[in-house]
Amino acid sequence: MEEPGQLKRAFMDAAAGAIAGGISRTVTSPLDVIKIRFQVQLEPTTSWALVRRNVYGTSKYTGILQATKDIFREEGVQGFWRGNVPALLMVMPYTAIQFMVLHRLKTFASGSSKTEDHIHLSPYWSYLSGALAGCAATVGSYPFDLLRTILASQGEPKIYPTMRLALMDIVRNRGVRGLYAGLSPTLVEIIPYAGLQFGTYDTFKRWAMAWNRFRSSRVNSASKDESPSSFQLFICGLAAGTCAKAVCHPLDVVKKRFQIEGLRRHPKYGARVEPQAYRNMYDALRQIVQMEGWAGLYKGIVPSIVKAAPAGAVTFVAYEYTSDWLESILT
Repeated sequence: MEEPGQLKRAFMDAAAGAIAGGISRTVTSPLDVIKIRFQVQLEPTTSWALVRRNVYGTSKYTGILQATKDIFREEGVQGFWRGNVPALLMVMPYTAIQFMVLHRLKTFASGSSKTEDHIHLSPYWSYLSGALAGCAATVGSYPFDLLRTILASQGEPKIYPTMRLALMDIVRNRGVRGLYAGLSPTLVEIIPYAGLQFGTYDTFKRWAMAWNRFRSSRVNSASKDESPSSFQLFICGLAAGTCAKAVCHPLDVVKKRFQIEGLRRHPKYGARVEPQAYRNMYDALRQIVQMEGWAGLYKGIVPSIVKAAPAGAVTFVAYEYTSDWLESILT
């Protein structure tokens, strides 16, 4: 098959990444909404924590099942897809930029634009290219991430009925810089997160290929195809997403707090994050641990990992198949 030109290759990577990101985001939106509600809640998110710390108030959300029931009862099914439009506007360009930059970096490192040649790069290049691609994608799509968080964190009654009103209120009260609130901890988070996600995915994919070679040699199969199956790609993506999210979750909590800092919040959802509550990322980490305990840094970790695993799996599988399909019809 003829090797595609640079512009055509960039288009294929961007299109495949956008489609993969859109599918993954829509499928996992309910878990993302629950995760965000936990992360922006200053009160404990488990009944056990309320008892242990002698907190005599009530928390709006105290578990995944309880949160699911409350959101469904108060907001209906559509509540689980709250903020999905700005999320898609964020995720689709994010994954498009991410996979496009990732492919360019791997092409530079390997000297070939063929995906099959990239798998043989050293693990260090896999981690580094993933981290750099994540940084580029984050900067390019961050305002939509901010709007997604704000719309997903509000319940009923809505403070911001539409994305446009939320955007106008942020710019009016915070200025244009407000659209990038929390960008610093996001970049600090995305470097290890994207590096781990893509690095571990490539590592698991290499292991799957090695296993396929070993299995073929054991059965003396005439076919030497070592390409991972769709199930193996799914498992690789599942493992990569879980590892990355488990390590980087505290920084995601800090990012969410910066994103909603000073914004209006209905009283029934608990205390709001006051304006200028945190001086910097380190101060935010310190205050969360001091006021909410170490568990505060892991609020939403269960729905986050439950979401990250299938999200990573769906994204990688959808990207691999969409990329192959585009390559077959465009070259």
